[in-house]
Amino acid sequence: MSKLISNPKLTENDLKILIKAKQQMEEIGWAMKGLNSVGNIIQNKVELLPQKQQKWLQEASYKTLQKVVKTNLLSMKTNKPLTTPLNNTYKALVTSSGILGGTFGIVAFSADLAVATKFMMRSIMDIARSEGEDLTELDTQLACLQVFALGGKSTHDDHLETGYYATRITLNSTIKGATSGAGKLVGGMLKGSSNPLLQILGAIASRFSIQVSEKFVAQAIPVLGAAGGGAINLAFIHHFQRMAHAHFAIRKLERTYGEELIRQSYEEITIS
Repeated sequence: MSKLISNPKLTENDLKILIKAKQQMEEIGWAMKGLNSVGNIIQNKVELLPQKQQKWLQEASYKTLQKVVKTNLLSMKTNKPLTTPLNNTYKALVTSSGILGGTFGIVAFSADLAVATKFMMRSIMDIARSEGEDLTELDTQLACLQVFALGGKSTHDDHLETGYYATRITLNSTIKGATSGAGKLVGGMLKGSSNPLLQILGAIASRFSIQVSEKFVAQAIPVLGAAGGGAINLAFIHHFQRMAHAHFAIRKLERTYGEELIRQSYEEITIS
């Protein structure tokens, strides 16, 4: 049940869009609930991961995010007409990667993470484009990356701020001033240590690596096997697609009404 104090500046339809977006941000989807069914086992194993392995997982998350942004932007058509995003296609691709990863176990983890994250990012970009975003704009590229840091519900991210606007403010402060003079970027946008994309990658990777760690230990549980690997990947992409739909619907409303009004209206919504 959702409730919103009426705001005459927003149309009834736009209010409904905002309510749905907040529901998607704050309610755990069916897939993540399924993954949480083995939560106690995963939680115990994550806590037992050696510091060296935790560092490796964070570095793997960073490197993977860096690569997938560049490769996807090079191949995504930025001038494609607005269409319904191909969510089910990307779910099938990511699930297949998980099945292969689950079959070969931890030895295939890095390859599975790279492939799955590439298609998850591609799906996020597809959703962004469907909401009228320009994929060549640096702001859009950063917004796509931000999706990997949104909607945290893990027992291991209690020390992180997971509120939608709070998360955006935290991430944006990381690159404040770094985007000065930046315009449309294509292809080689990841070159240069001062690039804002590189600066925000570290902040996002630290959040994304929490979920990557859970994926790592879940796939290490022998009983899960190939089917489990596919289910884990399906849970991940379903979650991030929900976050992307909500995130870019909100950004679209902000382009119409301004961020301040949408943020105020968003905070007035109560989800029960």
